[in-house]
Amino acid sequence: MSWRVGVDIGGTFTDVALVDEDTGQIGIAKVPTTPRDFGLGVVQALAIALAEHDIETSNVSLLSHATTVVTNAILEGKGANAMLVSTKGFRDILELRRSSRSSLYDMFQDAPGLLIPRYCRLEVDERVDAAGAVVRPLDLDDVDAIIAFAKENGIEAIAVSLMFSFLNDAHERAIGEKLRAALPHIPVFLSSEVLPEIREFERASTTAVCAYVGPILESYLRRLEAATGEMGLPGLYVMGSSGGVFDVSEGLKMPAMAIESGPAAGVIAAAMIGRQLDKPNLLSFDMGGTTAKASLIKDGVVETTSEYEVGGDGNANRWMNGTGHPIRVPVIDLAEVSAGGGSIAWIDPGGSLKVGPQSAGAEPGPVCYDAGGTMPTVTDCNLALGYLDSNALLAGRLAIRADKAMAAIEENLAKPLGISVDEAAAGVLNVVNASMAEALRIVSVERGHDAREFSLVAFGGAGPMHAAELAAELGIREIIIPPIPGGFSALGLVATDLKRDYVKTHFTPLADADPGAVADAFGEMEAAAKEMLRAAKIPEKDWAMERAADLRYGRQAYELTIPAAAGPITDATKEDLGRHFHEKHRLTYGHHNPDEMIQLVSLRLTAIGKFEKIELSHGAGADGDARKGSRSVWFRQGGRLDCAIFDSARFMVGAEIAGPAVIEAVDATIVIPPGWQACLNDAGHILMEHDDDAA
Repeated sequence: MSWRVGVDIGGTFTDVALVDEDTGQIGIAKVPTTPRDFGLGVVQALAIALAEHDIETSNVSLLSHATTVVTNAILEGKGANAMLVSTKGFRDILELRRSSRSSLYDMFQDAPGLLIPRYCRLEVDERVDAAGAVVRPLDLDDVDAIIAFAKENGIEAIAVSLMFSFLNDAHERAIGEKLRAALPHIPVFLSSEVLPEIREFERASTTAVCAYVGPILESYLRRLEAATGEMGLPGLYVMGSSGGVFDVSEGLKMPAMAIESGPAAGVIAAAMIGRQLDKPNLLSFDMGGTTAKASLIKDGVVETTSEYEVGGDGNANRWMNGTGHPIRVPVIDLAEVSAGGGSIAWIDPGGSLKVGPQSAGAEPGPVCYDAGGTMPTVTDCNLALGYLDSNALLAGRLAIRADKAMAAIEENLAKPLGISVDEAAAGVLNVVNASMAEALRIVSVERGHDAREFSLVAFGGAGPMHAAELAAELGIREIIIPPIPGGFSALGLVATDLKRDYVKTHFTPLADADPGAVADAFGEMEAAAKEMLRAAKIPEKDWAMERAADLRYGRQAYELTIPAAAGPITDATKEDLGRHFHEKHRLTYGHHNPDEMIQLVSLRLTAIGKFEKIELSHGAGADGDARKGSRSVWFRQGGRLDCAIFDSARFMVGAEIAGPAVIEAVDATIVIPPGWQACLNDAGHILMEHDDDAA
């Protein structure tokens, strides 16, 4: 018997999902996240999970991890003491940025803080022109000065980004060789290795992000690797932002790939159950302890984007530009808002009720956890309205104090607003639901999709509690609650493949592109990909290479990525790319121009190491009545109602429950308002449908 194990760090809990490769049976364990040392919580969670499910470490075939270390380092400004090496005259590129602004008419908004201060940005005398020709040879004496500066100032990582190095990387390679020889303990990131792609600022920013977070990520992963190795577990894989995993050594070459590691895992898990249920069109909704994430899956395909900024407001509002630090790596396209179970409710000076962005997190957590929290959170409000068990959570392992939660709501919200505790708690949920509904609209309506044509997959510790209200807001008729919803993102870690993305700028009119030169460029990337897959010990029979090209009309500034067929590159290949580009441009922007010249900008390759697919089977509940009692629960449709409470562990396949009702699981609580029906299918998914005839 072999098991796959995935461990995901959340804002409040660290989750472990376990899947039997033979039967598809799944299990879960949750422990509080340990912000002071995330690795400690990971090791504790793994030990508890293996013990509870009686699994020997020798029977674990795959260990995957989603980490928040990279994002947290940037958001908290606690990255490495890094430096940037640039072409003479271009040291300020990180400050000059682009002209994009998140708020067009706010003339006083600040750009995000600099990852690398100006005194740590040094120049070298060299120049390569826009054709890749050397205009001024590299002065290696400048590199000696860089080495001396790094030693004197305790530099922990170095980013090198020279003008037009994506066309000719000779100078960057020479600098890299000398730095690595003189400073063997300091990681050096060359933009020609990290991102050999057009756009100077984005390339420099991505390379700077890698240097800023690289030492932090390396320290964390090496310590975690050692700890899991001592437990007898297999080599560690890390979830990447594009929805595939990579091994530790590959991730340390490109730390920016670990941005949005956790949210990516949840979307991959949602796509997996979509295939299993033959439901290719899904809206993925993940609400955890600190944030809520939404993403769209169309025809079974998870959309990715390279237009992503981390830090500043951009981390919470991905649809904005100019708010954070750009990284040009594929990231699953999702919208994220500061709305989670730990989000704090407060009243602004104008007397308006607000929720977030501040969060109680794992320490001290919501007031009801009785761990030092004093300000009411979304979890406290869910408890006050009766959605959560007033005695304990996590199957009794987490005792809670409903009285303290009620008191905090009354003191901080109800009294100042002159309303009841129920009205204050309901107001908090209205605010947070509106924010999360906006995220769902961003990835659906604002992308040109009708949300009513999609099913909503709701997961995360708090997602199933809020799903019905969000679905009603968007006119969605069906909700899917997957097995182990509270640990669902961890489940995605064991249901994906190994993946690495490569890019190479190849700037030429598409009609003039030399098929041989294009084939050679793809060949270079494929050679690097094969070396990576061999190092990861993926059998050659499980390799896959997916090609694509970035195209635009001649007078445009941004591109669309078009898949390219495998096989020899011919004139027919170029014609196919052009035809598909015109069609995608029409679908994306509502118009196209077949007579306009098409510009080929970059070539892309995704290398995939395929893991054997698994089918989940959560199984039926135990024999017996699933109903465990009743309690007073507040609903928007009728105020306080006597509500039946059910135990998900005793919920039998085919059983139906009509709202109002609450289903309690060890890892999540599912709220079924009046007018909704719930049924358990044979794979362990709870399907909720709205009764159109309900009042």
